[in-house]
Amino acid sequence: MNQTVPDVPSTAARKTVKPWQRLLPLLITIACFAYIYTRLRSTAAAQGTSPLGYLLKSFENVDWLRWLALMIPYCCLYLLIDSAVVWKVINWFNAKIRYANILPIRASAYIISLVNEQASKGGIAYYLNRRDGVPGWEVASSMLFLMFCEYYSLIIWASIGVALKWNGFQEVFHIIPWIAVGSLAFFVLFHLFFSGRIGSRVALRDRPIFRAFRLAKVWQYGAVILLRAPLVLAGVIVYTLALRLFGGTVSYGEMLGYLPVIFFGAAMPGPMHSVAILFWVLLFPGKPGQMTAFGLVMHNFFLFFNAAVGLLFLRRATRELFG
Repeated sequence: MNQTVPDVPSTAARKTVKPWQRLLPLLITIACFAYIYTRLRSTAAAQGTSPLGYLLKSFENVDWLRWLALMIPYCCLYLLIDSAVVWKVINWFNAKIRYANILPIRASAYIISLVNEQASKGGIAYYLNRRDGVPGWEVASSMLFLMFCEYYSLIIWASIGVALKWNGFQEVFHIIPWIAVGSLAFFVLFHLFFSGRIGSRVALRDRPIFRAFRLAKVWQYGAVILLRAPLVLAGVIVYTLALRLFGGTVSYGEMLGYLPVIFFGAAMPGPMHSVAILFWVLLFPGKPGQMTAFGLVMHNFFLFFNAAVGLLFLRRATRELFG
């Protein structure tokens, strides 16, 4: 493959990060953990103990072997299916690459996910540009397409969960189906625009970063959502069973509504998935200790386990990138 002229969005890469962009993740994390601390302190005071002591008690009665038996297979399944989704999209819009060659790329990108999930997709674009000579903007367009589909996957599943257990959710969650309706209307206009049926003379649609959207058919959006469906369903089962190990009680239908919203929180800027942890405390205000412990171990184990798997492929990825 020709790698002499890597077509990478270098101009964007050279832009300096603004101070508020550096501070935002830190401020979000501080705000989340400050709220969690106030909840822990008030509950701990009512029980006559310290916040730390109260939190540590939440870890004591967990059957960790059963918890690992749930989490390790789920993380491995996530890698396999997530890699399959990336593989299909790359083969649709960029180049014919074997699944066996995409799997190490996706696994290695999980290391970057420790900093930011979306940055990991940028890492995939850079990798394919250097190794296979695929134009950088074109791969970046495919990664943007993936993020777009992930949003619709989450909002669809969240709407289904809320509809199934309407009276079991707080009123704030009742807005989710309306957001889904608005998102559907936006998608219709969005697809008509990028398919050239409306606004065909607008220069925006011809930019390289939107290449995947110009090529995409409606069925391909649906195919990505269907391919990701096993991850959502497996996540509902795993999180429901794991929550019970921490003393929480929730039905599968309720978790179907909660989990996509939690995953939205996990995608927010900030280390340790702080927003996702905060959401668990908000959803189950009567058990702040158990929910803080649950959020900490669930989201961060998933993050670090996937990164550890990525380390297994890092040597191969480095060799393919730099020789």
